[in-house]
Amino acid sequence: MKVTGLQLSAFGRSALSNVGKAGLDQKPALDPIQETDPLKDPTSSEYKELQELKQRDREVRQHEQAHIAAGGTHVRGGASFSYQRGPDGRQYAVGGEVQIDTSEIPDDPAATIRKMQVVRSAAMAPSEPSAQDRAVAAEAAQAESQARADLREQESAERDQRNANADDAPGNPAERGGRRQGAIAAYASTFATASASPNRTDAPLDLIA
Repeated sequence: MKVTGLQLSAFGRSALSNVGKAGLDQKPALDPIQETDPLKDPTSSEYKELQELKQRDREVRQHEQAHIAAGGTHVRGGASFSYQRGPDGRQYAVGGEVQIDTSEIPDDPAATIRKMQVVRSAAMAPSEPSAQDRAVAAEAAQAESQARADLREQESAERDQRNANADDAPGNPAERGGRRQGAIAAYASTFATASASPNRTDAPLDLIA
């Protein structure tokens, strides 16, 4: 801005000299510029990315917790997660897994059936089971079906064994019949001998019980 002589005379020489060098270097105070935080601006890509990561983190953790709650003692350890760093510098879970024991119980099909039912329930526990979850559930269902077949075979073999033991046990109908026939034969033989011996003084015993 051009300074006129009137303005100079108004300040005067003493006024200018009193300002000094420090006064000339000072600048008028200005309000700080308020830049918009992209993490708080709903229209920014950073904000949208952060919200998606937060939602994904919640879903992943809820998903794995559902597996753990339903799997009970068959779950091996806790959940493990894979992470992605968000625009705010924090780590967010974007994937996870839970290890569950799907092995059969040797020589115990009934226990295997119960275990596979738990495994299948744990695999399908989340509201949106993944493809891997469905595969584990299908594997458990197949193992349960095989265990049921094994159980029927085992129960059939046990029935056959019980029947065989009953046939061989003392007092069963077949053996009692055999003893009865033997008693009749002995009675007939004794009666015949007594009839043939007029001097015999002892009477035949009734061997028929």
